[in-house]
Amino acid sequence: MPFKNTVERTPWWLVSIIILALILLWNMVADESYQRIASALSEGLFTTIGVTFAAFILASLLGLLIALAGFSRHRILREFARFYVEIFRGIPVLVLLFYIAFVGAPEMVKFYNWALQIPIEAGWIEKATTRDFSLLWRAIIALAISYSAFIAEVFRAGIQEVGTGQIEAAKALGLSNWHRFRLITLPQAMRKILPPLGNDLVAMIKDSALVSVLGVQDITQLGKVFSSSTFQFFETYNVVAFMYLVLTLSLSLLIRAFEAHLRRNDHH
Repeated sequence: MPFKNTVERTPWWLVSIIILALILLWNMVADESYQRIASALSEGLFTTIGVTFAAFILASLLGLLIALAGFSRHRILREFARFYVEIFRGIPVLVLLFYIAFVGAPEMVKFYNWALQIPIEAGWIEKATTRDFSLLWRAIIALAISYSAFIAEVFRAGIQEVGTGQIEAAKALGLSNWHRFRLITLPQAMRKILPPLGNDLVAMIKDSALVSVLGVQDITQLGKVFSSSTFQFFETYNVVAFMYLVLTLSLSLLIRAFEAHLRRNDHH
């Protein structure tokens, strides 16, 4: 019976993935061609991680602001928040990448030059050009804008979970709106918000592969360049898939462990 229970409780999907990952890892260690590929793609791994976390931080901050605007007493802010969420949730990430890179970035540069026209003409600062706006940051901004709409909904749902009784009690104690949010609403909402935020981070890691269409030197782009020059498509994309698998699976397992920790604390 103990053996049967162990078999039933074993997550065989995870065991299968680990075995597959170990096979790929063994090939990378034992095969020189895999070692060259892994070495060539290692820089792209750091770029992927950097783009993902920079975009996620910006998306979280922007999403929080949009969510708070949705709870505003002013109707114009509530309408703007809903408009923002519906618009950017409806645009594919790839389309938004192209739009920000080739439409938004030039317009931002024009606005920068217009806003700082006086110091530019005085020679205090240089006039900006579109080339000064790196493709890396265009990709980060596009990912941040796209995901901020989804993250805003996560924050909204988490804030709504906080009991109104506690907020009314805080009002009775004379706490300001800011202090009520910082001391009562946000700490309790974060317990509900963190797991879905983690899932959005995993999704962003996968969607970060789209930045390769802009020529950003991430894992996918370097894999495409390396395989095109060596014709080792099978080996190269095995390594590309392995790198993404390690990133997403390890993060997913951490999120699951964190969710289990929160559930245990709730029971206690």
